[in-house]
Amino acid sequence: MRRADALRRIETDPVKSDWWTGYMRGLRRAHHGERFGTEAEHQLWLSAAQSTDPSRAALGNGYVSGLTLSPKDPP
Repeated sequence: MRRADALRRIETDPVKSDWWTGYMRGLRRAHHGERFGTEAEHQLWLSAAQSTDPSRAALGNGYVSGLTLSPKDPP
């Protein structure tokens, strides 16, 4: 989580910064499970990955990566 937050803060590309923001939220959901956020919020974050808006898609893709504990960096 600390690494993700540090990378989010220094990222100059706003889309990649959004990816890290989504990744951190996904990590929180993975750690806390259903106690973190509502099911509606969870579905909203998942659906964001399919958005045509690059920033929104980055948030969703980061969320999915964090949720699955994928250690990969943003595209």
